[in-house]
Amino acid sequence: MARQDVVATVIGDVVGSKGAGDRQELHRALLAGLHQVNEALEPVTPLWVTAGDEYQGCFAALGGALRATLRIRLALRAVTDVRHGVGWGAVTVLDEEPRVEDGPGWWAARAAIETAEASERKAATRGLRTAYARAADVDGPDPGLVNAALVLRDQLLHGVGEESLSVLAGMLAGMSQKEIAADLGISASAVSQRIRRDGLAALVRADELLGGVA
Repeated sequence: MARQDVVATVIGDVVGSKGAGDRQELHRALLAGLHQVNEALEPVTPLWVTAGDEYQGCFAALGGALRATLRIRLALRAVTDVRHGVGWGAVTVLDEEPRVEDGPGWWAARAAIETAEASERKAATRGLRTAYARAADVDGPDPGLVNAALVLRDQLLHGVGEESLSVLAGMLAGMSQKEIAADLGISASAVSQRIRRDGLAALVRADELLGGVA
């Protein structure tokens, strides 16, 4: 008999993948980024590439899924950008080897990533890369509140340059400012300036709060 669980589902897709020059390198970077996040966050179903430049995975809590979306973007920052749809709902495991899943949780994630993609085409929300939807037949985190936080998080992230994104990645990994400075070959003062200028501490705090969403 198929097993059914209510989980947080994640569908990700590479932005503008058709224009990528070296698609093999893009694929290698994507696999490495997903492996890094799987190791750090231990999803219920590990993030894995399903077809082309799309990937998916499941988390026991919505907070884990939301944290994953930020970390994947940072892991791939030097190569490409990605968008995510996050869903909350029942998922039926149809088979374990190979793992096949279906259900409202996945339909919600698909609707969410379509919302994120549509938002990118509007000037006011061009920086949005993440959206959340909840299946109609379950209780769970309120989509309005979660999406409000994601809009602000992604918009702030959209204006951050590559050098500051590297600082943010270090902060999320638990590194001190001195350790980040040594890793990037810059001064601790430069790290501190980037944190203040680009609101990186606010992004880290938002990640902590979103990560606590059950």
